[in-house]
Amino acid sequence: MKNLKEELKKSSKLMLFTYIIFTIAYLIVYFFFTKSVMNLVGIETTIRYSILGFFLLWIFFYILFGFFFIIKKKKKTFIFVSFITFILIPLFGFTSYYIDKIYDKLENLTIKETSTYTSVLLALNETEITSSSKLGMISNENDKEGYILAKELITKEKLNNEIVSYDDFLIMLNDLYNHKIDGVFISGNYQILFGNEDNFKSIQEDTKIIYSYSKEMKNDESNLVSTKKLTEPFTVLVLGVDSESQGGLNPNAAFNGDTLMLITFNPNTLTATMFSIPRDMYVPIACNGNRYNKINSAAAYGTTCVINTVKNLTDIDIDYFVKVNFKGVVDLVDSLGGIEVDVEEPDYNYDNAHKGLMCEQDSQRRFGENLVCVTPGKNVHLNGEEALAYARCRHLYTLSDIARNQHQQAIIEAIAKKVLHVSSFSDFEKLLNTISNNIATNMQTTQILSFYQTLKNMLTNALNGEDFISIQKTHLEYYNLPVYLPASGMTTSALGYYPGSLNAISTAMKENLNIIKPETIKTFQYDYNEDFEYTTDVIGKGIRTGQTLKTMPNLSGQTISYAENWASNNGIILNKEFVESDSIPGIIINQSVHEGTFLKNVSNVTIYISKSKTSIPTNPEDEDNDNPKLPGLPDDEDNNGDNENDNNIDNIPGSPEESE
Repeated sequence: MKNLKEELKKSSKLMLFTYIIFTIAYLIVYFFFTKSVMNLVGIETTIRYSILGFFLLWIFFYILFGFFFIIKKKKKTFIFVSFITFILIPLFGFTSYYIDKIYDKLENLTIKETSTYTSVLLALNETEITSSSKLGMISNENDKEGYILAKELITKEKLNNEIVSYDDFLIMLNDLYNHKIDGVFISGNYQILFGNEDNFKSIQEDTKIIYSYSKEMKNDESNLVSTKKLTEPFTVLVLGVDSESQGGLNPNAAFNGDTLMLITFNPNTLTATMFSIPRDMYVPIACNGNRYNKINSAAAYGTTCVINTVKNLTDIDIDYFVKVNFKGVVDLVDSLGGIEVDVEEPDYNYDNAHKGLMCEQDSQRRFGENLVCVTPGKNVHLNGEEALAYARCRHLYTLSDIARNQHQQAIIEAIAKKVLHVSSFSDFEKLLNTISNNIATNMQTTQILSFYQTLKNMLTNALNGEDFISIQKTHLEYYNLPVYLPASGMTTSALGYYPGSLNAISTAMKENLNIIKPETIKTFQYDYNEDFEYTTDVIGKGIRTGQTLKTMPNLSGQTISYAENWASNNGIILNKEFVESDSIPGIIINQSVHEGTFLKNVSNVTIYISKSKTSIPTNPEDEDNDNPKLPGLPDDEDNNGDNENDNNIDNIPGSPEESE
């Protein structure tokens, strides 16, 4: 020991100082480097541990042999090993910094434990709120903004007004517009939630906020946690968010339910199925007593309600949800240098000056000189604004929302293909920033990282000239279903669907998830004399089977026997009353249930039959059973309630109206 001290005294003080500083610096950055690398769970585990092990051995080598080189005055050798150590110190630092940066971006995607919720008292611009004003409030006691915070707002502002309870937001807003109530307690995101509804497109301009109340509360979405690994088949529900600004996605981002896409993905076969759910589909809403309504109305009750509604509809468990800010699509596509998409030719022209073009408002919802137009065609190169316009456009296509859903699927597919061709780190960082600012999900960071191996396999396929992913497209067969809503006195334009088509889509998704085994096609016929081109079937397309939803038809002008047959076929009790009329005796002149009323809510119907003013027919029967129906009256097999004739039911004393 004495000799060692003597040797140290004789050694170079500069070498000893360098040795101590480099050792301490190396150990510090190695600690943070190890911490960062260990966060990359599931990514090249063997390589990660090998790298950490190698550099740990190096510091042991430097500590032992560096000291030895100092004692033995081997200056050149010491300088060499110190130089390597010096290079490794900033390398660890920069690597740790970028790993942490990427990890933080991924962590930012995950829904936070708490969010700021806002409830507002909303009134029409011309309405003054006084102590005698009637105020509408949703009756669901679990609704944070519509009930819980509304109650606190009432206490805070010391409001003693009469409160009218509602089960449905749209009915409540309709009563506000019809001046049946003077104000409503509603989410501060009311423009996003209801601004796309036909009756409330200008809700932001029509209304004013009287009071507003915000509070940090536990986010219900944080409870939607899945243990499903992304290395096994999983499902994702994509929710489109039309945010107010282009600054990114708010932590408590509301969505209007206009874009719902259920995706299943099998990482073993690299196969995905995409099912775009039309916004106007008439289905039971899970959190609203399973009462039927358009599926987009579930968005007003939160993400959990939408997930449960879609789950009940498809009979498929939903593992994850992803909220996507539409305006972020502009930045995302631009960061990729644009995408190539087959742009469908529109069925209608925007105006005479833009014939044959696909035209839509820009990302700021502006028309005029800001109108975005694209020439239709194959593999059209779209920038961010053009991609968003194509994803939003529906009014220029006969299929409307169905066409828009198909366009959105095409854009998602094009983006996914382009992502795999990001080559530089700067482009990757820009892409990651865009994704982080415009996407929110219930996936945990470790679950997102577990997708690395699948992404690696997809990239390998792409580099080998193969399809990086196989996408199964779907198409739900639907029909128009105008439904009369007694509570509001309105008829809403909904869509019914064919159960056979939905079942085909659900079955394909379950097969992709390995829930059920796919049926094997045992025979294949091909006539070599005919031209043959292989095409992939669109799942669900052309299948129009199963029991459909029905609404009350217009029976006016029909005979008693026709009404009896209709009632028998639909399990409805038919009551008859004879009314003096100038009409032909024996002809139905009115009915107790409004045309378009949802038949699931109807058990009996009273028909009012014309009788002569001088005599009452004792056994009125139709003398001609082939009496033609009135135009627009659906048949008994598939009653879609398309007739638009008004029966003036409200003029019949005592006639019942069925509630939905």
